[in-house]
Amino acid sequence: MGAQWKAKHKDVAANAKGRMFGKLAKDIMIAARNGADPAANARLRLVLEQARKVSMPKETLDRAIKKGAGLTGEVVHFEHVMYEGFAPHRVAVMVECLTDNVNRAASEMRVLFRKGQLGTSGSVAWDFDHVGMIEAEPAPGADPEMAAIEAGAQDLEPGNEEGTTLFLTDPSDLDLVSRALPAQGFTVLSAKLGYKPKNPIDPASLSAPDLEEVEAFLAAIDNNDDVQNVYVGLAG
Repeated sequence: MGAQWKAKHKDVAANAKGRMFGKLAKDIMIAARNGADPAANARLRLVLEQARKVSMPKETLDRAIKKGAGLTGEVVHFEHVMYEGFAPHRVAVMVECLTDNVNRAASEMRVLFRKGQLGTSGSVAWDFDHVGMIEAEPAPGADPEMAAIEAGAQDLEPGNEEGTTLFLTDPSDLDLVSRALPAQGFTVLSAKLGYKPKNPIDPASLSAPDLEEVEAFLAAIDNNDDVQNVYVGLAG
């Protein structure tokens, strides 16, 4: 599960497609605040590449750009809120939300965390590193380790997609490393700030029923419309 939890099962992933489009639409709207032209807006360009990769409908994509750029006359306002706590069996969780109603999000998080434990700000953040996360695809012959050194990344690990590499950076170096990787033979697929657990629990240390309980809890959190990302203290 690593730094960012992803639904593993195909049926869960298929059912989550609409939610994924909703999350991407929010990311597009926020990125488009700095301009509707992807050629002049690197953040927007990256999010659009992610959206096209998962076959997000062009109409949905275009509407999100226009809405975020203020071209529709609608006011788009999302607040960034972090929730911290534990899934069942003391697995640390950080939940990143983008919401247009903070009170609703807080109320729903309290309900969702009933099967775990909702903590106060800082209660588990100390056990995570705040890092830049760049998922990139190599050209034939590209060397991930050399690319990390040359581009200024702090570390690297296998990415979520098969054959990709996740480059980890200091938060302030995210844009710099993203711009440097193409010269090292890597196509950047996504670049964002996130959280990596310092002391992740080995899933093998949990019984099958316990792990299933943790995954069900995480799936319910991820299912919430206000949730953008879920970071979990599990290894692998």
